[in-house]
Amino acid sequence: MSASSAAFAAGDDAQAASVKRGAYIAIASDCSACHTAPGGKPFAGGLAIVSPVGTIFSTNITPSTTAGIGQYSEDQFARAVRRGVRGDGANLYPAMPYTSYNVLTDADIHDLYTYFQHGVEPVDTVPTRTALPFPMNIRLSMMAWNLLFLGNGASEADATQSPEWNRGKYLADGPAHCSTCHTPRGFLMQELSGSYLGGGQVGPWYAPNITSDSGSGIGSWSKDELAQYLSTGSLPGKAQAAGSMGEAVEHSFSKLTQQDVAAIATYIKTVAPLHDASDDQSRFGYGKPFSELASLRGANPIRSDTDLQASGAVLFYGNCASCHQALGQGSKDAYYPSLFHNSATGAANHDNLIATILNGVNRTTPKGQAFMPGFGGKANDINALNDSQVATLANYVIDNYGRTGTPVTPADVAQVRAGGPASSLLLLARIGIAAAVVAGLVIILLLVFWRHRRARSRMA
Repeated sequence: MSASSAAFAAGDDAQAASVKRGAYIAIASDCSACHTAPGGKPFAGGLAIVSPVGTIFSTNITPSTTAGIGQYSEDQFARAVRRGVRGDGANLYPAMPYTSYNVLTDADIHDLYTYFQHGVEPVDTVPTRTALPFPMNIRLSMMAWNLLFLGNGASEADATQSPEWNRGKYLADGPAHCSTCHTPRGFLMQELSGSYLGGGQVGPWYAPNITSDSGSGIGSWSKDELAQYLSTGSLPGKAQAAGSMGEAVEHSFSKLTQQDVAAIATYIKTVAPLHDASDDQSRFGYGKPFSELASLRGANPIRSDTDLQASGAVLFYGNCASCHQALGQGSKDAYYPSLFHNSATGAANHDNLIATILNGVNRTTPKGQAFMPGFGGKANDINALNDSQVATLANYVIDNYGRTGTPVTPADVAQVRAGGPASSLLLLARIGIAAAVVAGLVIILLLVFWRHRRARSRMA
């Protein structure tokens, strides 16, 4: 082999290795969860992401030169991933978690770029454009937001901690972007750093407190239990992944190396505890076996239809008990989880229980499909449960298997069905702009009036 041929071969090998590393970072970053629409081609975008200020559609990040990022230089790619600025200079919305990706190393950025340019098939399809309502459609406003909240992206290793801990922190805070979901947001939709991993709303779902607090967080979990949950999405007797977390397990955590999952678990277990004073015990310990099936037999038929007068017991035994069993204990193999000692029923926030009833669960695991049908139905589905029925069913489950407290209302169900709580930021921004316009007009009128009076005084 000639020297030039050897050089080309070495170059090919180096690129192949970079593509492989980049593919792994893309998995760790869960890129496919947002940039691949249901039934769509990988990374071609088009997924509708419901946010408190409107629906955001993910972009095409294939190497297409007409619809994707095929014309991006590596510097432009790095700026988009780390700073939220597209190749054309326009700002991205922080639904793309560039505030976390900001800590990615130069080496990981290079490998990601190589992967998306040389390891992904180009798709020449332009997805639906994001069109948020005014004034959120003014992307220039994100420049001010970035100045306030983006940070410098520094992620220095802590010499007092182990290499495993430092690797876990890098993965959790960077590629895996745990804080994007699990940290509450402020008025301007920024992460509240003082409540790091203390729990936050993600559309219709609630990402719970995952700090080391034993009452409000996951301090009662062992490192191995947390690693098992991340890898499988299931920790019998405590929690099951659904919604955004289910997607993260399916597309990302379940495909990471055991060493990286263990590193993340090592780091998360050390996060400073945040305790909610209303939590008198862990959300994983509420409830006990309960059944009133015997009292229903022979009295009225157990129905699973849309009977508006159906009680919570009738709705439960008609829709849920065949899988979760009469006592709510779930199946012996834990495929169908117990409804007591379950984070969805033991949490003070009921959104995850409501969202699970409405949307169900459907995710692929290393051991097969985790599936539960949703009962929210589609438009004109006569077998779907309405908001009142879902509230009745949720309250029955909570009262008998979970943490009693504030009851679920039909309005709560309607909010979850609509995609979660909306933000008042949009209305207030419009009011602020209107007030600024009015103030500007008043100032102009005062200046005109002052100049007119001044001119008259000179004439006099």
